[in-house]
Amino acid sequence: MSSAFTIPLISRQQLDALGWHSRRVRQAVDAGELQVLRRGVYVRAADLVGATTEQRIVVRARALTVVSRRPPVFCGSTAAAILGLPILRDDGALHVICDEARSRSGPGIVRHRDLADDPLVIKTAGVRCTSLPRTVVDVSRHESRDAAVCVADAALRQAAFTPPGTYDERAADELKDDMRRIAATTTRGRVRAERVIGLADGRAQLPGESISRLRLLELGFAAPSLQVPIPGPHGRTFWVDFGLDDVGAWGEFDGRVKYRELPAASGRNAFEVLEQEKRREDWIRGTTQRRFARWGWGDLKDAATLGRRLAAFGIEPPTAGNST
Repeated sequence: MSSAFTIPLISRQQLDALGWHSRRVRQAVDAGELQVLRRGVYVRAADLVGATTEQRIVVRARALTVVSRRPPVFCGSTAAAILGLPILRDDGALHVICDEARSRSGPGIVRHRDLADDPLVIKTAGVRCTSLPRTVVDVSRHESRDAAVCVADAALRQAAFTPPGTYDERAADELKDDMRRIAATTTRGRVRAERVIGLADGRAQLPGESISRLRLLELGFAAPSLQVPIPGPHGRTFWVDFGLDDVGAWGEFDGRVKYRELPAASGRNAFEVLEQEKRREDWIRGTTQRRFARWGWGDLKDAATLGRRLAAFGIEPPTAGNST
């Protein structure tokens, strides 16, 4: 279970039991030792050090659940974080379903009354949220396409991908069918949701790969092959993020995680990881006779930025040469 569900919340009653009077609590908050989540609910700031965007959202959702008379049902991007899906941008709000026509939003809460009807509610460690397919549909209707495709890809990955490269197309199609059924019951944002569902692919491992795929399509490349296996030396298999088959090239998104966390996990230093990556890339390029390009977050600002990065490696969309 994610550490977001195990980070301890501290109630005012607990502080009172420890002999913390109001002045001491205020001092701890002012000093940055305690962080206020909701009125009467705190968390130690040290417990949030290193927490991801998604984990911080989950902690806030848990705090709201604690102080609510009726346990809220979280939806949209908040539900996505609870379900372990990636969030590109935290808007600072908690998104909940509201079935009361005159209910007003409290501080940091956005209530939604126009969401699709879905009786299934997931409960995780006491926190309630919308089901996986409904969450994808709601995010697709209300968030940017970049954010929505990242969530949809990750949802399909949960349902259909088994490392290192097995993708259950049937499971993925079944989840997409569930999403489409829910989207069909909506009015506002239905077309947007259907487009995102059509684009989604659970073989994308990271949000950067999801957005890379969108940028490649925007540039005019054909839909790339994802997580392509390449036979390596001594019976090994190398996996490449993108096969740009229409132009005979390979592409990879390099996030900072690979060079920060992989060395620690494998017991190697960063230099050894980089050296191994170079040998791997040389092998792939040499045995396939294809060009090979890498890019990072800074190249995904828009399609033109990624296009310039690819052009530096001699990789251009098939329509580029025909433009005037």
